[in-house]
Amino acid sequence: MLAVSLAGDAVKAKNGSMVAYDGRMAFKKMSGGGEGIRGMVTRRLTGEQMTVMEVKGQGTCFFADRASEINLVQLQSDTLYVESSNVLCTDGALRTGTSFTGLRGASQGNGLFTTTIEGTGQAAIMSDGPAVVLRVSPQFPLSVDPGAYIAHQGNVSQSFQSGVNFRTFMGEGSGESFQIRFEGDGLVYVQPSERNTVGGEV
Repeated sequence: MLAVSLAGDAVKAKNGSMVAYDGRMAFKKMSGGGEGIRGMVTRRLTGEQMTVMEVKGQGTCFFADRASEINLVQLQSDTLYVESSNVLCTDGALRTGTSFTGLRGASQGNGLFTTTIEGTGQAAIMSDGPAVVLRVSPQFPLSVDPGAYIAHQGNVSQSFQSGVNFRTFMGEGSGESFQIRFEGDGLVYVQPSERNTVGGEV
């Protein structure tokens, strides 16, 4: 559970994620993932849906969703790329949008677009079990199972690679048919559980 102390300021949270609060709070549903009419149209076109509410007031508000693990990410004038279903709460000053992911998103069954969170502040993202933060560097690129991927930040590029070969068809492969390869300098967040992907439960 995430406890957020407010002193007249605001946060943006997943609609319906408030479980309790003390003090005085106001809740307002925001259109287009908090990005207004343009954001609503963009998200409908891209399929990256996100329903957000603004929470403003004095006191402490508690957020949770499906007993998921909550991980705090600090942003310093940079961008976090994360699936909309994994976003729980962000500082009110952070901006959200959408970004093209290509085959990486398709391999997860999440479509070709993902959510971006930009600016300076904190974002709370959810995972199935405690998230592990892995470093990507020019000397050490990283390959991640699409079903375990949650988010990434930093100056990294990503590509989709297939491990399908003759041994896979003979039933002698590792079982990890698809991976996302990250190169550059940044951080990748993974969870100790795997979603179903286009390649099945991997």
